[in-house]
Amino acid sequence: MEFIYVLKLIPRLHEELNWTTGDERIVKRHFERLKELTDSGEVILAGRTLNEEENAFGIVIFEAEDAEKARAFMQEDPTVKEGIMTAELYPYRVALLRKESNTLVE
Repeated sequence: MEFIYVLKLIPRLHEELNWTTGDERIVKRHFERLKELTDSGEVILAGRTLNEEENAFGIVIFEAEDAEKARAFMQEDPTVKEGIMTAELYPYRVALLRKESNTLVE
């Protein structure tokens, strides 16, 4: 089954000046985890909007056996686990997927 979770920064982090080195380390762990899970095929797609306003968000589309395992997967995201992002989980179905991507990952 496929699922999507939507991530949003907590209000404190809407201002760049409020970010700590600890927050940045959490986001680095978040990215490394998603990279590893994308490479293994569990994550289908992950990304974020490029705006910095409070309506900015990220998404992770992934596969899990059921909703319980999907919720556990989402809750293990370092940004969710450490409380710097909130997350909402939805069942999801990828209908169309481009075969090759020329997108560069930063």
